[in-house]
Order: sequence, then C-alpha cells, then structure tokens
Amino acid sequence: MKDDLEKRIEEAVKNPQNLGEMKNADAIGTVGSADCGDMLRMWVKFKEEDGRKVIDRATFQTFGCQTAIAVASVATQMLAGKTIAEAMSMSGEELAAPLGALPPVKIHCAQLVEGALRSALSGAPTAVPVTGQSPASSPTLIESFAGRPAAKLKIVLDS
Repeated sequence: MKDDLEKRIEEAVKNPQNLGEMKNADAIGTVGSADCGDMLRMWVKFKEEDGRKVIDRATFQTFGCQTAIAVASVATQMLAGKTIAEAMSMSGEELAAPLGALPPVKIHCAQLVEGALRSALSGAPTAVPVTGQSPASSPTLIESFAGRPAAKLKIVLDS
C-alpha cells in the first residue's frame, strides 16, 4: 500500500467514527462469514428532511482487518443526509474513496461495507432488515459467532 493510504487507514483505525451498536436503529444489515472471520454489521437510522426520508446516522461493528474498519468508518460519515436510493447506488469503491484507491487484495473490505449497507437498506422502506427480524431482536455480531456450531474437520492421509 502507498504510504499516504496507510496513514489514512491508520488514522481511521485510531479514531474510528460511528463504531458500535445503535439502539433503536430503523434497519440492520450483516454480511460476511464466521467461517473466514470477516463479518460486518451496519445499523441505520432515518429522519425526514425536506419531505424526504434520509439517513440520519449509520454505525458499524466488524470482525475484520484494519482496512475494513477504516472503510466502514469513512463510509458511515458519508451516508448522513443521503436517501435510500442514493446510498444504495454507492459502490464499495465510492464508500472507500476518502481513503484513496485500495490495492486489489483489500477491495473485499470495501465490498464488505457495501454489502452490509445494501443488506440494511434493502429492508429499509418498511424498517425491517433482510433477515426479517426486527432490529431490536437481531443478535449482536458476537452472538452471531457464538451461536455457530463447531466445525468438524476430517483429515485423510494419502500414502
């Protein structure tokens, strides 16, 4: 990674914005896989502004690398004031833009944030997330991990 990109990521990780669960969120989206360890959850709260429903605030939690934290942090700042349609049209690249161009190996971090946002907003008109659960009854991100059964591994030795 370029030095200035590394510095922007480091700064975003040292001072993450909008980190943590949001009580009374209107929508929640979760993406990722507990199997590989990358998971991101985003909470969204709406408000009426000039007769339009816009994002008032977005927060996040993640089990992921520093780049995923940095992208989520800058993305949640960018979302304030956007309509659902405007936010849904944003790509992972746009959500990561304040950090600079990500190297190919880190593009999945921006895609993780984009996926969580789309997951939350796809149920937003009725304020019910994709999972069909009400935001208040959704498990926490750590509970999502804790509830998984232990994986079984079978090793076959080939002579």
